[in-house]
Amino acid sequence: MSDSKDAYADNDLREVKQLGMWASIASLSYIFWIVGGMELVERIAYYGVKASAGLYAKAPVSEGGLGISLSDYGVIIAIWAFMQTFIPVFTGGISDRVGYKETIFASTIIKIAGYLMMALFPSFYGFLFGAILLAGGTGIFKPGIQGTLVLSTGRQNTSMAWGIFYQVVNIGGFLGPLVAVHMRQLSWDNVFYACAAIISLNFLFLLAYKEPGKEERLERKRKIKAGELHQEVLWKDAWHELKKPIVIYYMLVFAGFWFLFNSLFDVLPIHIAEWVDTSVIVTSLFGPEGTSNGILQFWLGLDNTGTKVMPEGMLNLNAGMIMTSCFLVAALTAKYRITTAMLGGCLMSILAFVLIGATNAAWMMVLAIAMFSFGEMMISPKKNEFMGNIAPEGKKAMYLGFVMLPQGIGWTLEGYFGPKLYEMFASKEIFSLQLLAERGMSQTEIDAIPQGEAFTTLVSYTGESAKSLTTLLYNTHDIGMAWYIIAAIGTISAVGIYLYGKWLLKLQRS
Repeated sequence: MSDSKDAYADNDLREVKQLGMWASIASLSYIFWIVGGMELVERIAYYGVKASAGLYAKAPVSEGGLGISLSDYGVIIAIWAFMQTFIPVFTGGISDRVGYKETIFASTIIKIAGYLMMALFPSFYGFLFGAILLAGGTGIFKPGIQGTLVLSTGRQNTSMAWGIFYQVVNIGGFLGPLVAVHMRQLSWDNVFYACAAIISLNFLFLLAYKEPGKEERLERKRKIKAGELHQEVLWKDAWHELKKPIVIYYMLVFAGFWFLFNSLFDVLPIHIAEWVDTSVIVTSLFGPEGTSNGILQFWLGLDNTGTKVMPEGMLNLNAGMIMTSCFLVAALTAKYRITTAMLGGCLMSILAFVLIGATNAAWMMVLAIAMFSFGEMMISPKKNEFMGNIAPEGKKAMYLGFVMLPQGIGWTLEGYFGPKLYEMFASKEIFSLQLLAERGMSQTEIDAIPQGEAFTTLVSYTGESAKSLTTLLYNTHDIGMAWYIIAAIGTISAVGIYLYGKWLLKLQRS
């Protein structure tokens, strides 16, 4: 990998010495904290839907769900992923030119429309078009928010700034699924109405600060109008930056990690709902009767009877850990090169997926999610810090939009193939239909079973308990294979990150 140094003339590849933890925190401006608040609100609403999307999709119509197959769900997620992650590649440049506050305002209106579409049209196409609106709004929101953050921080405190920002984001990521858990037990449309109301709070935040760097942006605009400064056509400008090998290689090596990452959120809740007996956790903590304490039921993501952890509640360990400890991991990883920290995070995440495939024991699932969370804390905040650091002046939001490219490739592929992999190797619905045929149910009766109701039909047809049938199906199928394949994809990415880090080090020394 050798390229002319001229390709990086505008990019600052230096890694600036960071302030200490407390000095970094003290140096952050009030605008940084307002931006964090807006991201928090947006994430509460977003993860309220995202964490339970797969469960909503596969839930039968009789229970208020979409009642669609996992393959159809994969189509929705793939389109959602493609839209959400590729839009920022161009909206980042628009944010740099039009203004960050203006694009944040527009994105909030679009996202509210998306949530309302999901609530009012409970069908495949209703959810698909709602997801497209949500994806478009998020794609416009991200560069504006992150561009504001970059302008409100300095190179000497970026590591801590991104670490804290990511921690604040995960407070939203923690609260959103909890809202969904309890809203969906009332009815599914309540989830979407609640999320639309929550994100509208960002209109208030927009009134609370003055956009940093606005004068410089307006002055640049004036000079361009007066012919004193040349500005390329936006898509040409973005394409010029995208062609730089440092961006191309970044995009390719991290795509595998994002396949891994998004599988946790798109597929693992379904896996937990179908194969993991989470009542074991509640019994360990509170005894066989569970808990009737409403506060504990909310914060632990339990069902309304207080006897089991809902899938979103299990996954919420991820956001909970990041919410409470991300700044500590940020302080530790500030001592290492960015690519070294990201490689370590990728390896830990891979091991977590191997563990998910190896067992369906509830406490082992907790350990796997914890391992993944540490890996995520090592890699995810660093991607923004890295791109913010190397971006040329005046193109910060554009480069932060480029951060979404590897996620776009990885998530789009995972969105389509992840649910398919799960359906192929681990679908309880399909296994139940097969067992019904083996136990003597006619094909006509099997064909008449509504989507999502195969297992409940199996329980009533055989007269056996749900627990014993789940154990039988799990032991007679190679369910872990789906997770091993995903881990293998992550391993390829880890090798790529290692080689990318070596190449960057060579560039910095040349």
